[in-house]
Amino acid sequence: MDIQWLDWLTLLLRWLHVITAIAWIGASFYFIWLDLSLQTPSPDRKAAGLGGELYAIHGGGIYQVGKYTSHPTPMPGTLHWFKWEAYSTWLTGTALMIAIYYFKADAYLVGANLWVDQPRIAVLCSVGYLLGGLLIYELLMRYVVHTTRSQAIALIALLTCLSWIAFNTFAPRAAILHVGAVLATMMAANVFLVIIPSQKKFVAAIDAKEPPDLTLQTNAKLRSTHNNYLTLPVLFCMLANHNAFVYSHPQAWLFVIGFSGVAAYARHYFNVKHRGENKPHILAVAAALFVALIVTTQVTRDPVAVDNTAAIDLAQVDVVVATHCANCHAQEPTVPGFVAPPKGMIFATAKQLDAHAEAVRTSLQTNFMPLGNMSGMSAEERTLLLSYLSDR
Repeated sequence: MDIQWLDWLTLLLRWLHVITAIAWIGASFYFIWLDLSLQTPSPDRKAAGLGGELYAIHGGGIYQVGKYTSHPTPMPGTLHWFKWEAYSTWLTGTALMIAIYYFKADAYLVGANLWVDQPRIAVLCSVGYLLGGLLIYELLMRYVVHTTRSQAIALIALLTCLSWIAFNTFAPRAAILHVGAVLATMMAANVFLVIIPSQKKFVAAIDAKEPPDLTLQTNAKLRSTHNNYLTLPVLFCMLANHNAFVYSHPQAWLFVIGFSGVAAYARHYFNVKHRGENKPHILAVAAALFVALIVTTQVTRDPVAVDNTAAIDLAQVDVVVATHCANCHAQEPTVPGFVAPPKGMIFATAKQLDAHAEAVRTSLQTNFMPLGNMSGMSAEERTLLLSYLSDR
């Protein structure tokens, strides 16, 4: 009995990644809501050092939550820290990338007509891309830009460059994933390099009975806000890597930034609303921009020509399918790293394509399949298959 160990490993990692991401995003969204929803405390609580408070009801109970301007006196014996949600999400995501994109780099990481065409070099470029993106982000945030507006502009410029580099270095599906991964790396590093160290120094100063540096709180809150706005762009990239019509677009590197910007702008609506300012026009504008981007991606896409009038030679279609599809989509794939046909789709002949016609059409039209065009499918062969599938 052959156990598909790598497939089970990726399933387990994907499961853990989703679980930890839910915990991290949930905590992040909650504390941003909490901080923005605080109201002026009562005089007695203000005298005790509270800068804001609120009341909430959940799970059958009413909670009173307060935030200190500096710290309570005396300090509580137990402080609950929120860090492992972020670390676990990044660690499981990185392990998942290794299991899929590094172990199967020849199938998923490299593509045709890109800067890198060697799997081992592509893996090294992937590591360098993530670390390099993080390094530039840290240098910009620490030493170059200091105002909220300048940081936003610098971050957009950086991500645009990183997106362009990713789509010129890696296969399209891997490229959009790397854009999301470098954002997620920045977010996890915000927790590991700034938020937690700042909070540890703050608490250490209090324990030493020294005046705490209040800028530490400011830095931690700023990076936490960065994470809040980056969350939806990361989720978009991670989910869109399952949709070839997004990442296979000729200008996908630019559209990814557009969609990510719209997602961050939509998030801004909720942050403003938490402060008590309801501005529904933000969501309306975000929705309109999202639709505009969708329409633009369709208008600018160069469709593969399909000849519906020419007679289809089924024997020739069979040859193309056997050459370019059956190596992966067979009962026993011959491509290294695949122990079962992707998504359970099996087709070695033209007729077997019929059951998956819509999915195959999309994959061919967007140049997603064959993966990285490892088999060297020609434009004429792609047109032949699309012509055969045009009325299926």
